[in-house]
Amino acid sequence: MHDDINLTTGRVKRVLAERLYPAVYEESVALDVAWHELPGEPIAPAEGLALEYSPYQVGTPWGAAWGTTWFRLQGRIPEGWAGRRVEMVVDLGFDVNMTGFQCEGLVYTPEGEPLKSLNPRNQWVLVADEAQGGESVELFIEAASNPVLLDYHPFLPTQEGDIRTSSPKKLYTTRRMDLAVFNREVHELCLDLEVLFELQAELPESSPRRMRILQGLDDALDRVDLQHIAETAREAREVLAPLLERPAEASAHHVSAIGHAHIDSAWLWPLRETIRKVARTSSSMTELIGQDPDFRYGMSSAQQYKWLKVHRPEVYAKVKAAVAEGRFVPLGGMWVESDTVMPSGEALSRQFLYGQSFFRDEFGAACRGVWLPDSFGYSPALPQLMRRAGFEWFFTQKISWNQVNKFPHHTFNWEGIDGSRVFSHFPPMDTYNAQLSGEEMARASRQFREARVASGSIAPVGWGDGGGGTTREMTGKARRLADLEGSATVRWENPDDYFERARAEMPKPPVWVGELYLELHRATLTSQHKTKQGNRRVEHLLVEAELWSATAAARTGYAYPYDELNALWEDLLLHQFHDILPGTSIAWVHREAVETYRRLTEEAEALIGRALDALAGDGDVQLTFNAAPFGRSGAPALGAAEAAPRGAEPVTVNEEARGVVLRNGLVEVVISREGHIVSAVDLASGRDAIPAGAEANVLQLHQDFPNMWDAWDVDRYYRNRVTELRSLTSFSVEGDGDEARIVIEREFSGSRVRQVLRLAADARTLRIDQETDWHEAEKFLKVSFPLDVRAEHTAAETQFGFNKRVTHTNTSWEAAKFETSMHRFVLADEPGFGAALVTESSYGFDMTRDADDDAGVTTTLRLSLLRAPRFPDPETDQGVHQHSYGLVIGADALVATREGIHLNSPVRSRSGAAPVESLVRVDGDGVLVSSVKLAHDRSGDLVVRVYEPQGRRANAVLHVDPAFGAGREVSLIEDELPDAPALEAAGSGSGSGSAEGATAEAGVALSLSPFSVRTFRFSPAQAA
Repeated sequence: MHDDINLTTGRVKRVLAERLYPAVYEESVALDVAWHELPGEPIAPAEGLALEYSPYQVGTPWGAAWGTTWFRLQGRIPEGWAGRRVEMVVDLGFDVNMTGFQCEGLVYTPEGEPLKSLNPRNQWVLVADEAQGGESVELFIEAASNPVLLDYHPFLPTQEGDIRTSSPKKLYTTRRMDLAVFNREVHELCLDLEVLFELQAELPESSPRRMRILQGLDDALDRVDLQHIAETAREAREVLAPLLERPAEASAHHVSAIGHAHIDSAWLWPLRETIRKVARTSSSMTELIGQDPDFRYGMSSAQQYKWLKVHRPEVYAKVKAAVAEGRFVPLGGMWVESDTVMPSGEALSRQFLYGQSFFRDEFGAACRGVWLPDSFGYSPALPQLMRRAGFEWFFTQKISWNQVNKFPHHTFNWEGIDGSRVFSHFPPMDTYNAQLSGEEMARASRQFREARVASGSIAPVGWGDGGGGTTREMTGKARRLADLEGSATVRWENPDDYFERARAEMPKPPVWVGELYLELHRATLTSQHKTKQGNRRVEHLLVEAELWSATAAARTGYAYPYDELNALWEDLLLHQFHDILPGTSIAWVHREAVETYRRLTEEAEALIGRALDALAGDGDVQLTFNAAPFGRSGAPALGAAEAAPRGAEPVTVNEEARGVVLRNGLVEVVISREGHIVSAVDLASGRDAIPAGAEANVLQLHQDFPNMWDAWDVDRYYRNRVTELRSLTSFSVEGDGDEARIVIEREFSGSRVRQVLRLAADARTLRIDQETDWHEAEKFLKVSFPLDVRAEHTAAETQFGFNKRVTHTNTSWEAAKFETSMHRFVLADEPGFGAALVTESSYGFDMTRDADDDAGVTTTLRLSLLRAPRFPDPETDQGVHQHSYGLVIGADALVATREGIHLNSPVRSRSGAAPVESLVRVDGDGVLVSSVKLAHDRSGDLVVRVYEPQGRRANAVLHVDPAFGAGREVSLIEDELPDAPALEAAGSGSGSGSAEGATAEAGVALSLSPFSVRTFRFSPAQAA
């Protein structure tokens, strides 16, 4: 036979696009439309329905950026449509090639019932399944005119990302607002053709199955009269039916589909718009659940459910009913789909605590797995935290975005820094917005790395970010693909069921050890510095507020501020969403985030102040309150003592030929007249942390224009062009016996930097407080510290421990990590000596391994301070910024941990009656208290979390105030552990202790494995 493949495929594409899909609505009549454009922010639906409406002509432009327009549509069903399915069809001016990211609508009845959303690929609303002729119709649309910011030419700077700077120009023009007859037979024919057409494209070129499908497509189209499509559609479907009835092979890859609509809690829209996106999508998904008995939809983020409950209770009622039926599946067990690299260990614990608590309270069940399809890399501490929070599995797909290295597994065990493992899955479709296309189905089968031992994978199915979620076209494809020759099979399924089956198939899965580093979006560790600084400060303040509030409650009867703390934590957790904390949202989002952090700081400080007032009492004794887990300034860890003089050898300042020499009893530092550190000697060992002839604290400016994803990415070629900022405008020396200060000012381009280098009498950290008035564009500011340390690894703090990364680039995997993450410190050490950088607001750094014949191998660490990308916020980081960081001279992991904590958690001075004994005390090195609080369930129990920070085994004794009695170990989210061993009283033999014996007086004997995190709960003594 002649090769007519191209003729057939071209025929199918054109007939589908130009004839069949338009014929789905065979008859239509225009509706009478009226409108009301709101001058400002959105209003409640009840108010929108009650607005005064004026006539509107379809085709009239509507909607300035970020505006809301209410449309009223009225009409009457023609008598001849009786008994037929009638839908309202509305095109608000959609671009179907840009699903999501543009205008959207939510349709209401006159009584205020939400029906479903309107989106580019979902432009219909059911009016009547069997219409009555002559029946009147009235519906309302709340339409949002969100601007398109990620356009066909993406990443162009735009002022449309903030309502304060956006244009008043109307963005959209309606094309259609009709009542129409929906022809189900034509619609089903379209899906038959589309599924078979996409399938044949993935089959072997000359396979019999492909040839039969191509012939069947031609035969079916021969039966279609293009002038009488409705009358001939059934005959065409009968031709295709045998091709669709041929079953899949028994070993076909199986796709576990779950309806999905990845909705970023903020990104190219503000938080207030996300509330409406969630309402629109949830309305459509509950409607689709009612239409398709097999369909299941999954939605993550307790915050998004709470938004519905508070702002759209009528939508929430439908969601809650669908959850009870097992059809609408809460996923993830987190407050939001958080970034997991930058939040503190306590913050990630609260993501799980607040998320699971909400799901339990609202739906009577907790999530079994963590669902994070789109976060920018995953901390190596996460496996332990997930397991200790009670989760059984982990799901993501973002690592498929790697620039260089292809991740070797799809279903595997992920092992964290403490050795914990969590069963994990990456979908081989490489998407969280699957459409169940033939290409996606073939890709899942073709790419699945564990096909030797496992039968299938997960597919999150639906348009995201306001695209409306799963469509009836997708559920129609799923029915056809359930058992179809040549294709992977499909079934709607709760992810829990998939993971149970996969675990049974893979009792010994492959193992990946360490961080899941995303070889992309590395600059998210630096963009929007004020957002990151606000997050870090509030994290510490809330943990401190809990400590002092719990201490005051135990000692004075102070009322623990549950409601206030919960509200503050929820706001903080929301802003750890993976497009807010990473600095990748529009200007509006980050403007509001900075204001939120300011408010949270004020409110947290107020809570701390109230608790300290209760603890200190009335008096003139000068007290030092210390919220850190290390004693300092004469105050015990987690307590307060009478203020005392430093008592250390005073710091001296001498000006010599080599520069200004600062010296105390621990270190000697030399600052050159250019303001650079040329020597930093640990006096105990005599080691100089700075290589001979090198300079540290050198500010370096790079050109920074990535290939794409401006706020997200820094590409490795940025290093090829660097300017060192050496010129000074001023240099001065200040100080007294307690502290020496060198003040340096520099100007460059349109910016200015002022640094204060500080050495205190009792410190081994040279602290640098920097103010930068930043007015650069597409530049990257770093500060460099070459260290005379032959480090095989760096140790960068992560949640409850540190992440070791090799300093060499032997393989492409190491070379790809040219920008990496830290929390409060990064340490470079060799046997016997080390140096660290500590920081209070920077998360990004890089390292290089250098060598020459004289100096040998040295290690350079550079902190990432500021960037200036222009998309999506063209004014990113413009203005004044504060940074505090420091060089720790002579450090190991514990010293670096201590110095990092002290920089982020300063002592507080207060007048009072007497010192305050710590509520919790740990005897023994190497075990730190992370948090002290009252239990989330308001039982009055005390919750204490401890961890081992050095990566070694540690023993200690935990003492708790006598106000609390017997304790027991609980989960990370404070749940009882039925199989937890009894706590052992300090001093008792192995196995001889009991929970009853582990009282505050005796203390609890702790034995922690490397990097382990453990949570304990103590009941009030009178209740014990």
